[in-house]
Amino acid sequence: MKLHVLPPSSNSHGPIAVVRKLGLDIEIVNAFEKTRTDEFIKMNPCHTCPTIELDDGAIWESNAVMRFLVLTAGKDGETLYPNDAIIRGKLDTAMDWRTSVLYPLLPDIGYIVFGYPTSDTGAKEAFKKLLDEVFPVLTGTFLKNTKFIYSDTPTIADLSIAPSLTFIQARKHFWAKVPQEVKDYHTRVLEAFPETKEYFDMLTHMTEEVTGEKADLEP
Repeated sequence: MKLHVLPPSSNSHGPIAVVRKLGLDIEIVNAFEKTRTDEFIKMNPCHTCPTIELDDGAIWESNAVMRFLVLTAGKDGETLYPNDAIIRGKLDTAMDWRTSVLYPLLPDIGYIVFGYPTSDTGAKEAFKKLLDEVFPVLTGTFLKNTKFIYSDTPTIADLSIAPSLTFIQARKHFWAKVPQEVKDYHTRVLEAFPETKEYFDMLTHMTEEVTGEKADLEP
């Protein structure tokens, strides 16, 4: 079985962290500049990473990939996705929230690291929404009584949410205004998966290399 990833991508970081933390016998394949090839599109017509290559078909979308990985790991996987319907329901709520609410606000802020076109106005509006609506849910609900999402130990919900927050560091004045509680959570999750540090650091270094007006934009 193979896990196709884009190494600097926060979407790939969660699945990589699961494979490494659980010591799964899965080959991690760098798919950079390969996702638009005929071979890859035949496997995944959405040409996205991460993608699990199976003998028959494929599984993609980061949250789906992580759920698949922990479920195939048996008891070991339960350390990252507890076998309790209520807890899983809460973790799934946070993961779906990440996809539908949190992540759509990040491209205008952070995709400058990839050199993609971004809107400064869009970045400011998105960051305001993060401060006013998104971070309060993260800290006031998901992290209300625990160090991690609905848990005192890290789960795949944290791997879904925390790595993507790194994008905000591309705009240094934005990151300076991120609540300390959110910054501490971000650090706590990444440090809980030292096996994946080299991948986390790739995106961090990319945010540090961004210079110019966009990097210096005030929120």
